[in-house]
This record gives sequence, structure tokens and C-alpha cells, in this order.
Amino acid sequence: MNQNPVSNSSGTRPANASEGSELPVIATSTGEAPNPSLSAMAPGGDAIPESSGKLPSRPRIAAGLRLPGASAVRVRRWTATLREVANLEPQTRRFNNEELRKASLSLRFRAMSGEPLLKLMPEAFALVREAGRRALNMRHFDVQIVGGAALCDGCITEMQTGEGKTLTATLPLYLHSLANKGAHLATVNDYLAERDAQWMEPIYQLLGLTVGVVLTDSTPDQRRKAYGSDVTYGTAKEFGFDFLRDRLLLRAQGRMQSDFLGEGSSERWSSGGDEPVQRTMHFALVDEADSILIDEARTPLIIGSLGDESREMVIATFRWAAEQAERFEREEHYTLENETRKVELTGRGRSLVRALPREDIMRVVPLVDLYDYIERAIKVHGEFIRDRQYVVRDDEIVIVDEFTGRLAEGRKWRDGIHQAIEAKEKIEVSVPTGQAARITVQDLFQRYRHLAGMTGTASTSSPELAKIYKTPVVIVPTNRPPRRVRLPDRVFGTMEQKFEAIIEEIKQYHEQQRPVLIGTRSIDKSMILSKMLENSGIKHDVLNANQVEREAEIVAEAGKKGRVTVATNMAGRGTDVKLDQEVRDIGGMHVICTELHDAARIDRQLIGRCGRQGDPGSYRQYMSLDDDILRGGYGNRRAEQLAETGRARNGPFHRMATLVRRAQRRVERKHFRDRMMLLHHERERTKLQREIGQDTYLDTAE
Repeated sequence: MNQNPVSNSSGTRPANASEGSELPVIATSTGEAPNPSLSAMAPGGDAIPESSGKLPSRPRIAAGLRLPGASAVRVRRWTATLREVANLEPQTRRFNNEELRKASLSLRFRAMSGEPLLKLMPEAFALVREAGRRALNMRHFDVQIVGGAALCDGCITEMQTGEGKTLTATLPLYLHSLANKGAHLATVNDYLAERDAQWMEPIYQLLGLTVGVVLTDSTPDQRRKAYGSDVTYGTAKEFGFDFLRDRLLLRAQGRMQSDFLGEGSSERWSSGGDEPVQRTMHFALVDEADSILIDEARTPLIIGSLGDESREMVIATFRWAAEQAERFEREEHYTLENETRKVELTGRGRSLVRALPREDIMRVVPLVDLYDYIERAIKVHGEFIRDRQYVVRDDEIVIVDEFTGRLAEGRKWRDGIHQAIEAKEKIEVSVPTGQAARITVQDLFQRYRHLAGMTGTASTSSPELAKIYKTPVVIVPTNRPPRRVRLPDRVFGTMEQKFEAIIEEIKQYHEQQRPVLIGTRSIDKSMILSKMLENSGIKHDVLNANQVEREAEIVAEAGKKGRVTVATNMAGRGTDVKLDQEVRDIGGMHVICTELHDAARIDRQLIGRCGRQGDPGSYRQYMSLDDDILRGGYGNRRAEQLAETGRARNGPFHRMATLVRRAQRRVERKHFRDRMMLLHHERERTKLQREIGQDTYLDTAE
């Protein structure tokens, strides 16, 4: 986040302020232009920008509002809020720190007395902007004020990389915290949650608010304290699991439902024993909203309970299936569905299963279950590749998140896939469990009374976000005009030819001393490129899930003169590449995308590493006719034909870039259909359970 640095306010008391004065009240703005005499120079020694209250361009609502004229009404309301905040800025600058805190307390009294939060928005934003200026030397840009207003209006904002989403989040979080019901910020991992909370905490403290953080290793008491704070940072995963654990606790204590006499006094429940950690689900602000609300929405959060099968029998069967999987040949023993990637044994395959030797402990396993174990093992051997979908760390399988490139600590694949991979890698097999409680990401965030989100790439998924979460998607203008240059796509016949061309381009930019960032889809391909760079004598850094502990260090250096960095798509989330002036003068960072991802949003995240905040920069997309995206978009037969064309004919094939991008759009549509199908099944299951009087989160089966 690159905000304009300003000097800290001295915090001295204005001459016209009397001792022991009442709570300061911010005068209501009339919407007129700021008084030039006040704006020229305010106490604290730094001038209010003359352009304050004026946007470089108007926000645009991509989807979510169907009524004619509704978008224009919203945009006018947000720009009016910006003008009011600009008019209030000279007045808030006169407050010393104590008066700033008193003004914040006054707003809290008004909010808790029932005054609508949207009515308090201009005054609240003016206080947060001044607190940011004093506490962090960061004054919210006008586009951030408009973005904050859209978030308070229940929208998902698309703000380009480097536009300061972390600072923007303080605006809606502060406003909703005034209701004293808590405000949650959900992000993608513990590192970002803890970093953002510590970074923004001085702003909240100056305004008299408390801040809590919920991490994976937090104790119940720490979680209870964090949720009791005015503002709580954490991950969507932890918020969901805490909701489920609280629900299980309430059921165990008989507090889930009231009888006709009521629940009795609260003292009955508070005098001893465990207590839930969460309080009301009032407001949730989702950072990297497309990743959490779309990409992770297909993975339910599950708290397990031990199943009925004995541990030894299950482990033995998984290991047996892993050992036998290589005996089965495609088409002869099993078929693989191109669309669903489902493995199904043929008649010959089932005969082979029946003929295979088995341990005595497996004699009681039904034959139909043995078929399932074998099908799962075949799928794992062919579809799940080490250092691509997962890594082995400390004798444990750790998933590599396909959208962020980071390790998804604590997550496991469902339906026995995780255990099949453990058996394949010959490490300890964790016994699969039944379900004690279950919730999807859609269900979790739809339980909040108010929901908003931020991301750099929401517009391409705006119809889906608007349909599922009823959240309009707003494209917020950049603070400075973008200077990012797109270079023509390049397509080659094979991955080897593509990587050789990439190495030549890296050499070209390296000679100019421009920093270069190369993005790959998987860990193994990042290592291949790293080896090729090493052979070419080019010094470089590698950023992937195997170097996660050095992520901050590598990213901090990536924008320096002459740097070359090879990264998986983890470099596109929650990190900031800063450029020196010398680098800006020679053209900024150059980004090379080595392959299309399953979602264009991921490509845009990587591209967003260059040309941030008006910096110069350039990027180019490379493709080849044997890329994975072609198999996902066109199926095995067509993909093999294209790959054969690439091997047989001399390239390049730059004119076929449109064909590759069309495959990406097909994969996106397929994933969209899968998510819609999941949503439909979840709603039908919920409807059925409610009809028969079951709890939709606890009374569930795999």
C-alpha cells in the first residue's frame, strides 16, 4: 500500500477549545465545496490537497442492481458522501487526539441509540481519515473513501492491486463497529489476518476501539476475547469452524432450542462450564472476496467424528489399493470421464479386483467398497501430482491451493482422497471421519446481517457474486491513471519451446536491469524454469509454497533493479511489490505469465503486480499447445490433437492465442456450473432437513 506520506499532527489543543468542553460534535456538511481558507493549511503543518473531494472518474457498477437508474442513485450517494467527508476534514484536523476519541465516542452513542449507520457515515469516515493521517502517516485517498462508502452499502468493490484495500477496510469496519455488535474482516490466511490487524490497529486505538485476531492456534479464551473486540480479523475458515464448535457446544448444553416456557435466566448458563466464543454475526468484510466466496466455496468446512469402521481395516484397505492401482490400465480396466474426471471400473477391472490377493483383515470389507477404494487410488495416481496439487512436509500431506499458490494448512480433501494420497506417498494414513458438523462458505457469510467484500478482480465474476450473495459489484477508479502496457500474446508448440522463448525474453529485460516477475501454475514448473535460469547464469529468487517462510523477504526485493523472481500465483495475493525511482525511470517491472490459469481472475492478479499506483510496467502472456488448460477446456481427444500439432509443426503459433483463451472461458463456465450445482444441492438438503426438524449444520451425513 503506497499512501502519500504526511507529517504527524502535533496533537496540541486548539486555542478556541475550552477546558472540560462537552463531547465534540462534527457539524453536518451541506455538501458545499471546502472553504479555501481552511483547506490551504490545517493544524499539523500539512496542506489538504486542493483536489480533495473530486474523483478522477466515476465508479461503475458491473452487476447486481436490476432496477433502472438504481446504479446512478448509488453512485451519486457515494460521491455526495465523499464531498461531505472533504468538507468535514478541516474541522477534524483541529481536534487534538483526546477530542478525536471523544468525537468517536459520540458517534458510538448515537449508533447504539438507533441512529442509522449510513447517516453517520460521513462523520465516521472523516474521523477515520484523520486517524489514519495521524497514526500511520496515511491519509485515505478520495477513491478509498468512495470504496468504503460502497462497502458500507453492501457491495463488493474491485480495487486494483496497490490501491490500498487494507487501509480502505478501516472505513466500513469502524462504521459497523459503532453498533457494538462486532465487525469481522475475513481474509485468506493467518499471516494476512495478523499482519493487517497489527498494521491498522493504531487507527482503531486512536478512535477508542479494540482489535482482536483469530488465528489457527488461538485458544478458546483468546478467541472469545478476539470476538469480543470491536473489530476482529481472521480467516473465513476459522470463523466457520468457531461457528460450528459453538453450535455443537450449545447442543451439548441443551441450549439449541427453547421449550414453551423459554430458556430461563442467562445466569443459568453463565455460572460455570464452557461458553461459546462468538457473539452476533453482524458485519463481515471479505478480503480477496473472489478467492473466498467463489474459489473456496466448493469446499465445505467440516468438523469430523470417528466413523464406525475400525482404524486398522481402513488403513490396510487404503494401502492395499495404493499398491494395486498401477496394475489397472485405462480403457481396459477403467474409464475416465473427461468432464467430471470420474474413474469407473469396467467389467474386466472388477474381475481383476476380485482376483487380487488381500490381507485377512480386509476379508470383511464389502466388494463394492473395494471397488471404490481402487477407483479412488487410480484417480489419485493419475490426477494428483506431488509438488503440483500437494507437497509432503514433515510426513504430512499439505494441499497447495490452486488459486493462491500457498499451502492450505489444516485443509484435507474429502471422500477419502486425502487418505489415498497418504497411502500413495507411503506415510501414515489418517483415518477418514464422519461428520459432526458442516457448513459451506455460502451458508456462513449469508448468516451475517451485513456483507461486503474487496478484491482486485471481481468484475469477471460479478454475475455469480450478485446471484449468490446479493452483493452488487462496484469497479472503483484508480487513484492515478494506469500505465501498464500489454505486449502481444505468444503461443508455441510445446512447453519446452515456450520456456526457451521465456528465458530469452528474461535475458533481454535483465540486460536493461528491469525487474522481472515470472508466474507459473505449479511448483514443479517453477522449479523447471529456475533450473533453466540457473543454467543461463541468471541469478534469481524462487517464490512458491516450499519457500513460504521467505515470502515477505522475496516480495520486498522483487521490484529492485535487475531482480528476477520466479513465482507461483501466490505472488498475486496480499503482497506488495514496491519500486525505486530508478526502476520507474527505466520502465518499471515486467511480468511474464507462463500459462493460463483455470480462472482469468488469477492471471489478472499476477498481472496486477506491475503498474500499480500509476507506476510504469509491462506484461506478456505465454501459451503452448500442450498447456493443461486445453485439456480442461476441450477434453483429452482435442487436447491431444493440438499437442500433436505443436510437436509436428515448427512454431510459433501466435494466431492460436484466441483458441487457448476460449478454452479458459470453457473451464470457467464448467466451474461456474459446478458451483451452481453445489449450491442447488445444499439448498435442497437444507430445505429437506428443516422440513423434518433437523439442524442443517449438525444433523448431516457425508
